[in-house]
Amino acid sequence: MGKPTGFMEHDRQLPERRPVEQRVGDFREIYRPFAETDLRDQAARCMDCGVPTCHAGCPLGNRIPDWNDDVYHGRWEAALKQLLATNNFPEFTGRLCPAPCEEACVLSINAPAVTIEQIEKTIIEKAFAAGWVRPLPPSRRTGKKVAVVGSGPSGLTCAQQLNRAGHQVTVFERDARPGGLLRYGIPDFKLEKGILDRRLELMQQEGVDFRCGVQAGADRDGPSLCADFDAVVLCTGSTRPRDLPIPGRELAGIHFAMEFLTGQNRVLAGEEKHLAVQAHGRQVVVIGGGDTGSDCIGTSHRQGAAGVVNFELLPQPPVDRPQNQPWPFWPMRLRTSSSHEEGGSRHWNILTKRFVGENGRVTGIETVEVDWIEENGRPVRFEEIPGSEKTWLADLVLLALGFTGPEADTVVAQLDLDLDERGNLHTGDDYMTSRPGVFAAGDARSGQSLIVWAISEGREAARGVDLFLMGRSDLPQKEGADLPRV
Repeated sequence: MGKPTGFMEHDRQLPERRPVEQRVGDFREIYRPFAETDLRDQAARCMDCGVPTCHAGCPLGNRIPDWNDDVYHGRWEAALKQLLATNNFPEFTGRLCPAPCEEACVLSINAPAVTIEQIEKTIIEKAFAAGWVRPLPPSRRTGKKVAVVGSGPSGLTCAQQLNRAGHQVTVFERDARPGGLLRYGIPDFKLEKGILDRRLELMQQEGVDFRCGVQAGADRDGPSLCADFDAVVLCTGSTRPRDLPIPGRELAGIHFAMEFLTGQNRVLAGEEKHLAVQAHGRQVVVIGGGDTGSDCIGTSHRQGAAGVVNFELLPQPPVDRPQNQPWPFWPMRLRTSSSHEEGGSRHWNILTKRFVGENGRVTGIETVEVDWIEENGRPVRFEEIPGSEKTWLADLVLLALGFTGPEADTVVAQLDLDLDERGNLHTGDDYMTSRPGVFAAGDARSGQSLIVWAISEGREAARGVDLFLMGRSDLPQKEGADLPRV
């Protein structure tokens, strides 16, 4: 424990966000630098609990009390070693993870949690600045070749782990540049792409081969991948968007969220010159209250939307932890993102009934309010409230309703792989699919989830592949026991 009385002396503190009027004018990161003295005070709040439940709250089993103690005492290289022992890409999770570890922090029983995510981000950024993060190519090669399909967080993690085990890894990515959702789905104000490119360059120096513009199932079919490689790992993500098939869905101006977000990212990267889906001057309605919906809100503000409205079918969550979701479990409570702070309005208990339009383009949305019936503290079904019908102005509608699984009509069909009841790739505990030598990890296997889970899946799948190829593995196993998946 860095300082036994630290949690009594210091309040939780985070770095300041840039003023709203400033940050909505660009796509740069929203946080200002955090003073090292302030960060040490935050590390001092860690109590080094007898049972550090933050370990279990983190899908990676991160050694959080250990690196907090190192940060408090100024042992930054030691903190980096502890951090990288379980997390391949803390520069991503330190920006994008919703921090289930903080909800599981013992201090959060009756006080604000330790600022674990900010400490994690600062350790890795200080390490990059000091030149401590260097390529780690394997000392020997096994002669085995592995194909990883998809270069999102699970694919990158799996590729890095397998490469460090000595296998020759080739990553196939259908887009023009690697990174998957990190590059094309996450807005730059949450993850500037220089952070991603910095890591990809290191991986290339370590010996990972990236083949972009190659779609598995089309440019390279499944049987040829299996013939040319000793193992194949499918990390293709959950990319089928959930639709809203109601009257008026065919009208122009109604788009899936990823069409909107990827278009903006491609323009910022110089891959495209113009936005195909543009919020400037439009009345935007975002349907869906999750992270993707929040990203659409923030991007709409930066594009100069005339107004932004957000609908969520479910009831508004409570501000505090619900009684039926006790510590240390992840609570479904109201979360306000930086994008929500920037403007617009949020509405819960809203059922979208119909899109209306003129001359083939959407001009409005008809909705009705609903009343939810709960069982065991959870909403299970709803009833429409008579007289609550309303028509909203809308000339751009973004559907952020989640995803329903991996695309199943390409390499999945070619290899005749089994799917589970939710349409995800079915695997055993070793992450191997129904075809020997073909593995799956990340959202393609588990369904839409968090980046920290994708990294965890990539690490576990890599160990499964290594055991399959070599009969043994020196790749680390996950530390600690998990709480239920967020």
